[in-house]
Amino acid sequence: MKEDIINNINNPKYLEKLYRDNKINFKKEFNYIYTDIKENQIAQIWNERLNFENEEIYWGTKNELLFVITLSLIAGLIAKIPHFTTVSTNFFYPRNTAFIIFPLLSAYFAWKQKIQRKHLVLVSIALLLSVIYINILPNKNNSDTLILACIHLPIFLWTILGFIFVGKKINDFNTRLDFLRYNGDLIVMTTIILIAGILLSGITIGLFSLVIPIEEFYFKYIGIIGLAASPIIATYLVRTNPRLVNKVPPIIAKVFSPLVLITLVVYLIAIIYSGKDPYNDRDFLLIFNLLLIGVMAIILFSIAETARNSDNKIGVIILFALSIVTIIVNGIALSAIVFRISEWGITPNRIAVLGGNIVILTNLLLVTYKLFKSIKNENEIEQVEKSIAFFIPIYSLWTILVTFVFPIFFNYK
Repeated sequence: MKEDIINNINNPKYLEKLYRDNKINFKKEFNYIYTDIKENQIAQIWNERLNFENEEIYWGTKNELLFVITLSLIAGLIAKIPHFTTVSTNFFYPRNTAFIIFPLLSAYFAWKQKIQRKHLVLVSIALLLSVIYINILPNKNNSDTLILACIHLPIFLWTILGFIFVGKKINDFNTRLDFLRYNGDLIVMTTIILIAGILLSGITIGLFSLVIPIEEFYFKYIGIIGLAASPIIATYLVRTNPRLVNKVPPIIAKVFSPLVLITLVVYLIAIIYSGKDPYNDRDFLLIFNLLLIGVMAIILFSIAETARNSDNKIGVIILFALSIVTIIVNGIALSAIVFRISEWGITPNRIAVLGGNIVILTNLLLVTYKLFKSIKNENEIEQVEKSIAFFIPIYSLWTILVTFVFPIFFNYK
């Protein structure tokens, strides 16, 4: 895109088309080359357009705000279903927590993106079948396949949200990457809202405790509704005011990548020193895999932010080193689960862990290879981004398999 911008800097119509096709990538590339073309008046106009910062918070249109409030109330009502029905909380929340969040976020983006009716019908059917399916699964105690379905279902619903987010540009890797960036911004803004909510709750309960005890009422009604609504409100703020948080994720990525790398290296040394054995210690292997998933998420998030906000080669080298160490962790986890299968046979949990590790390792190897190439050529960072975006549908297919096929295939064990 850099060459397109430079070659067409005096062609306003073409530049506008480039910008509308991918606004985030256009801004990144334009800012990278601006110092070389800053004498051009059209470039100066684009610079002001892209980088002007309004100090006021934009609250969107009246209809949009009303729609967000409605979605927030619906989320709160869904979260309260066990309290005004005979459904037990132990049954409802493990199976349905994801339905409190993702369908309503999907509704917001479907409204914003003006999604096609056929896509809307397809998504609605998928959500309806999912909620019916997960709630009719036999409620067997210690059912591994039920637990696996409940764990993987939110990931499947997350990919449905991604399908809505990208809209017509489903094959555009840059739009898929924008979806990953949105998730990073959403986590930051939701965390801020929750911290503010905790402070407000503490003040409110403290004040009212001097007059009348309201703790039970507050947490039972106001607290749970606020908790359910926070991702929706966060999404609304992120999409209407991207400048509120778009400077935070790059800082987090730059700070946490080297810290995670150091921590992971020290952790591997500690494993060797302590004599911990993931091959025979099931709980330790579980923690090992959770660590792997967390580090993999940090790598993907950091690459997305590095590609958008920085051309710092040191940052790419740190991510490359982190990827190498994570491959080692993945290799240990993969060999451990293969060992357990060969020793004690096939179970739903072991197959799920094995398949998940293979998918993550494949993605990680591809990302690492692209990172290695980008160290020599900074333009290759775009290929790293594409290798990340390419794997989103693969993760979706795996979650579909574990959620909807495993329980039936393994007879609800």
